[in-house]
Amino acid sequence: MSIASVASAAAELSASFGGELLKPADEGYDEARKVHNGLVDKRPALIARCRSAADVVDAVALATKLGLEVAVRGGGHNVAGRATIDGGIMIDLSPMKGVRVDAIGKTVWAQGGVTWGELNRETQLHGLAVTGGVVSTTGIAGLTLGGGLGWLMGKYGLALDNLRAVELVTADGKVVRASKQEQPDLFWAVRGGGGNFGIATSLEYDLHTVGPIITGGPIVHPIERSRDVLEFFRTSTRSLTDEHMLFASLTHAPDGSGREVAALVTSHCGPVAEAERAMQPLKQFGPPNLDAVGPMTYCELNRMLDANYPKGAFNYWKSNFLTELSDGAIATMIECFARCPTPMGQLLLEHIHGAAARVGAGDTAFVHRQEGYNFLILAQWTQASDTSRSISWARATYERMRPFFASGRYVNYLDDDETGDPVAAAYGRNYRRLQQIKAKYDPTNFFRMNQNIRPLA
Repeated sequence: MSIASVASAAAELSASFGGELLKPADEGYDEARKVHNGLVDKRPALIARCRSAADVVDAVALATKLGLEVAVRGGGHNVAGRATIDGGIMIDLSPMKGVRVDAIGKTVWAQGGVTWGELNRETQLHGLAVTGGVVSTTGIAGLTLGGGLGWLMGKYGLALDNLRAVELVTADGKVVRASKQEQPDLFWAVRGGGGNFGIATSLEYDLHTVGPIITGGPIVHPIERSRDVLEFFRTSTRSLTDEHMLFASLTHAPDGSGREVAALVTSHCGPVAEAERAMQPLKQFGPPNLDAVGPMTYCELNRMLDANYPKGAFNYWKSNFLTELSDGAIATMIECFARCPTPMGQLLLEHIHGAAARVGAGDTAFVHRQEGYNFLILAQWTQASDTSRSISWARATYERMRPFFASGRYVNYLDDDETGDPVAAAYGRNYRRLQQIKAKYDPTNFFRMNQNIRPLA
């Protein structure tokens, strides 16, 4: 497709398009094409910055007319960079920021470009919240459609478990609403199936009474106590209440010194007095180098880790669920982290329990409902010269940890260079049903710049 053809078609559409249509030579194009991961550097033929569902419909029609591939950007956080594309059309929802809270009915409606920080800001005006990500700059749509791990999942389930309805623009340009009553097969699929079935222009969630004050924060220990910290973490996670979340990490000190540390990060969404009692064992273990656990607003909790994931830093992640946090897994983690080449790298253990683990594996497309741990290798760096060794460390660590892996993987963390068929492995027993629904709503695989589910022939 020639540049002139794209320019001509964009000019024709611009008369009715409510947002912006940015071509490579236009002012603002270079900023608009960037996603969170600085390692991703792609140049779309056109960026359609949408302001409404009608704009999204027009952008889909334009891509179909021109025969161009499409990538869909919500928050742009996905580490694999699937929100952008070389030579195709980026359908950018980031200008779509509408949020409407029903404080009486305890629901919230939000457009597909909203981030968790923006959603929380509105819902917390009413002392309400829904499970969101652990970083506030993450988009609501991508995180929810792929799963939605977050600080409230022990009490209220994953983000997708709180989804009431979603409005989608399908590959044939139709606007459909999916819920338990409307298009129930599609609603089942989008709760875990990602962006495979359409573009989520708006999402509606159930809300819960949370905050504004909750309890949370990090507790940091010296790296020499890594084994003790991880064993303590393993023991602690066996008896957590639904309100209590606990993650563990081998990481680097937050003071910028680059010093290696072992950290626990925790939150409790129950009453402050109850939370204080629950936190006592964590505070008494040690002594730690830093104990910053205490009362904070839910919005502060959701922003707490933002500075650790700056926009534009280079990122390469690999992850897998663990069968258990065995002594061998702990020892291997410690050995591998000692070789971490970047002061922004970390190994993270996300514990899943409570409401998130009490949903049936077939009730939604998200199949991983066992209590346990998601293991994440997070290589992050700022200098291009560190790229090769940082990626090599992540890959080597993944191979070393492979003997401890369960069969499942979290699709939101899948990178772009995976071998085999990791998407099929991630969905397990639900994959064939997802393929059937994909064939119904997107038989030509128009939406394929994602953790792609191939339509069943």
